[in-house]
Amino acid sequence: MRKIALGIVSALVGGAMLVSGAGAASAATKTDTQLKIRDISPNPVVVKAGAETTAYFDIGASSDVKKVELSVAPEGVRALRAKDVKDLEGWRFAVGFTEGDAHGKWSATAVAFDSAGKEIAKDTAFFSVELEKGKADTRITRFSADPYKVRKGKSIYFSGRLQVDDEGWEGVRGEKVNIYFRANGSTGWKWVASDWTGWGGKFSTKAKAYRSGTFRAVYAGDDELESATSRTDYVRVYGPWWRR
Repeated sequence: MRKIALGIVSALVGGAMLVSGAGAASAATKTDTQLKIRDISPNPVVVKAGAETTAYFDIGASSDVKKVELSVAPEGVRALRAKDVKDLEGWRFAVGFTEGDAHGKWSATAVAFDSAGKEIAKDTAFFSVELEKGKADTRITRFSADPYKVRKGKSIYFSGRLQVDDEGWEGVRGEKVNIYFRANGSTGWKWVASDWTGWGGKFSTKAKAYRSGTFRAVYAGDDELESATSRTDYVRVYGPWWRR
């Protein structure tokens, strides 16, 4: 019965991985030697931050092949060292990739050897490794509700700036920011106004003053941006003065 191998390795950042397996098969002539990387799945290999994605390499080999070695490496990077191999079934190999591995084009090279340890065939295939980007962090800065003391029925003016962390904080344009109010003695927040950010992520809007309380700005986020909530700002509202 033919014994065949499955190599399970973990990717090295900027390096290569080598896995091998050995087995017994019926004899065949050198002219019959065949070796082919039949499938790489998934391709591309998409990795998430903080997680590992396993890629499987399926190799077809003729009966005179007694051992197969597989190396995988990002294009243009020299192999570093071999990884441990676990023998299971099939000319099939598993390689784990993480966010620390090089992103872009990779090559997979399978090498076949005969019973004497002589290389008798080689095949190379290509695949890619991609990082699945998470949502970018955002923040609301310079939020203010002015004036800090206002007569009931007059306007309160809100302003601030929405920013995203894109290798440094910068303004986000075209996003909706909502203003919420919590009256003195209340535990709930009530929507009072909204605005869309402009150049530099700036927003400004207003609402009428009715009761003293606390205001804050909230950005809900989207498919690419995380949500954000500003610091709070307190406004005191006083009633009209009546003269007899």
